[in-house]
Amino acid sequence: MGDKKLEELSKFFFEIAMLKRTQRTGYAFLGTGKESTAAHSFSTAIIAFVLGKMAGADAQKALLMAIIHDIPEARTGDANAVHKMYLKRDEKRAMKEALKRCRPCKDLLPVYEEYEEGKTIEAKIVRDADQIDMLLSLKEQLDCGNGNARMWIPYVIKRLKTQEAKSLSKKILNTHWASWWMDEFEE
Repeated sequence: MGDKKLEELSKFFFEIAMLKRTQRTGYAFLGTGKESTAAHSFSTAIIAFVLGKMAGADAQKALLMAIIHDIPEARTGDANAVHKMYLKRDEKRAMKEALKRCRPCKDLLPVYEEYEEGKTIEAKIVRDADQIDMLLSLKEQLDCGNGNARMWIPYVIKRLKTQEAKSLSKKILNTHWASWWMDEFEE
């Protein structure tokens, strides 16, 4: 690979690294908490993989789709529900322009477009994983004393499409956020 192509790849990698510093904006409306887009994408990807396995879908495709679903936010920033009422973002254009720098990434655009269309089982799973990640954050906030999170939870649940995500959401709501480690010390 030539110097120019390596330079373009370097720029692409710097761009996606920007997601580590891009803050998700919904927490300002919740009143507490914070999270980067990269942290959200990581959790969403693992959740999508597991939901994909549960649903008998292409779990690896769901994993990839979830990893890339927020790449455009390096250029557009994160917009929460209130922002979206007033802003028009061209995320597809942002994705196309980002991927121009990464020739080995050309196969990612159709995966992103499939996610955006939201019609395939994998796209639905990733959209649900995105909501499950939010639900986990809200449950953590609720368990830590932020009563505002209780008002948000029904809206998240209402957006779930797959039976696997709906079943999982019920269990999440009945599980304390810290039980994954607290239960280790029961004796």
